This record gives sequence, C-alpha cells and structure tokens, in this order.
Amino acid sequence: PGTTDEVILTRLERTGLKVGEDFFLAFSPERVDPGNPEWNTKNIPKVVGGVTPACTEHAALLYRQTLGPVVPVSSTKVAESVKLLENTFRSVNIGLVNEIALMSDRMGIDVWEVIDAAATKPFGFMPFYPGPGLGGHCIPIDPFYLSWKAKESGFEARFIELAGQVNSNMPYHVVSKIADCLSDERKAIRGSKILLLGVAYKEDIDDVRESPALDVIKLLMDKGADVSYSDPYVPRVRIEGFDMRSLDASPETLKEMDCLVITAKHKNFDYDAIVASGTPIVDTRNALKGRTADHIRKI
Repeated sequence: PGTTDEVILTRLERTGLKVGEDFFLAFSPERVDPGNPEWNTKNIPKVVGGVTPACTEHAALLYRQTLGPVVPVSSTKVAESVKLLENTFRSVNIGLVNEIALMSDRMGIDVWEVIDAAATKPFGFMPFYPGPGLGGHCIPIDPFYLSWKAKESGFEARFIELAGQVNSNMPYHVVSKIADCLSDERKAIRGSKILLLGVAYKEDIDDVRESPALDVIKLLMDKGADVSYSDPYVPRVRIEGFDMRSLDASPETLKEMDCLVITAKHKNFDYDAIVASGTPIVDTRNALKGRTADHIRKI
C-alpha cells in the first residue's frame, strides 16, 4: 500500500502536470486464477481506486467498456490493500491447514478426511487444503510485502510471518515423508531414483513460478537422490544450473523408480497406473483419494 502514490505519482508530477486534471492515475489489482474455467478476466469483479475521485471515475469507466462488474474504492491504498488481503487470506489459511496436516500426521489422523467432514458444515467454515508448499507469483510473496510495509509503521505482522514460515517448511516435510517411504523399503534417499509427478505449482497449468515441487527437487538433489520429473504441461525446467526434461510417466518408467511423489494433481495423469506400478508413493495433493494400498503415503 502506497506504491502508486509514492512511486508512480511522484514521477508523473515531476512533469508539471496535475493529477485529476491533466492525467488520471488509479490502481486496479490483478485478479486471476490460472486454469479456472469459470472465472476469468471478463467476469471477475474489478476493484479500482484512484488518487482523486475523478481518477477513480475515469478508470472505472475504462474498465466498464469491456469487463464485468467494477468495484470503486476510495483510494489507491485501499485498492492495493485489497490485493494483499486476498492473497494473505489464502496464505494464512493454507498455513493453518498445513500446520493441522503436520499435527495430524503425528497423531495418526487422516487430515484429508477431517477437512472433507468439516466442509459439510454449511456456515462458518471454508475448506483449504494442505500441500507441498505455496506456489505462483502472488500468494507466496504478497503477504511479505504487506509485512514489510507494516514494519515501516512500527507494526509487526507476526501472524502473517508465522504462516509464511509454516508454508515454506512444507517441502522439508515432503522430503521427510519420502525418506520414511524409502526407509520402509530399506533404502536411503542417496542413490534412489525418485520421480516427481507434476512440477507446476497447481493442477492443469504450465506455471512453475515459486513451485514447491522445485524446492523438493533441490532438497532431494542435495541429499544425493537421482531425481527426475514428469509433467505434461512443463516439458523442460532448469533447476540450479541443471536442465531437466519431463519423462513420460509410462508403466515401465513408474516401475523402475524407487519412489513416486505426486506434487501436482494434473487430471491427465493415469492414477490407476501410478498405483498399479507398486512403486512406493508419497501423495502430497490427495490425488489418490479413495485408493488405498500399503505403498501409498500422504502428507
């Protein structure tokens, strides 16, 4: 909050032009959910906040020409804060459910079953789901912008930072589950052939920005594992100077691995074949919901 006024407005005013008269400056936060077939740029409500009321009016008029509902707010700072609240809301709630997942794992409770049952409550509860960490350009990063800005005002956003710590530690938890899975087979991570299924940060997209799967790969490499991945949306990825190419998740490939790790729940993975391979599996996304076998572990 304050970026539009402190960075953009000050530069434009150096030209001698006056905001609200000679030019109109407003901020409208990005709202997008990649891969969502229902909500897109055209029908997601557009929040707009201008430096002056005239700025807000002009920006709202511009957006109303081609987009859906426009939501005017009183200032650029409010509009900027909307974006950060939306993403911090997700980060904190995912952090909470990740912590519940860690706790449930220690207590021998299936956290996925707990969430499904809690989600039947018709009020006061919104389901969030654990995973190997946070990914994408916004949710892992924006809350820390807000926390940093709050410190300028002498406020410490401890709740936000704690959620960030929980989420950033999830790749380590995944590696720990992989180690347990291999230990059951009397194997160590070092030298084991481990295949990650999906390196995109969420299902059915090709975006790997801040993907926790990349963190898992790095951690496994550091421990001496022979790591590869399969992702139909990401044919190639570069990790710490190494070029990696996606493998075909064929039955033969699945069987020759020591461990399979589901890190993105892509719809076009053949989950029946993955289970039928008999290779130990760590499922970080509950992609194998309803399937039970001794060689399947969940986070």
